Amino acid sequence: MSKEQGVQEIKINFPQDLQGGAYANNMIVSHTKEEFILDFIMVAPPTGTVTARVIVSPGHMKRILEALRDNVSKYERVFGTIQVAEPPKGTIGFS
Repeated sequence: MSKEQGVQEIKINFPQDLQGGAYANNMIVSHTKEEFILDFIMVAPPTGTVTARVIVSPGHMKRILEALRDNVSKYERVFGTIQVAEPPKGTIGFS
């Protein structure tokens, strides 16, 4: 690889209105052939609200899965095994 083809630094703008993040205690994943749709939901019975929707390509979804596996592994090495949370009782649907 020549110096012209080297790593390029990309500056990322982080809009102030997104810096606080969005809390979600549930997620629904769906997909088409071209994309994965991740709906992050805050469930507080008797209702729930979508707090964020992220749409990614299948190739990017594989990279996300690997990054999540890597980070969970690192977390558990430091803090111990994560206990899987029980899902909310009942069904969740869109209205």
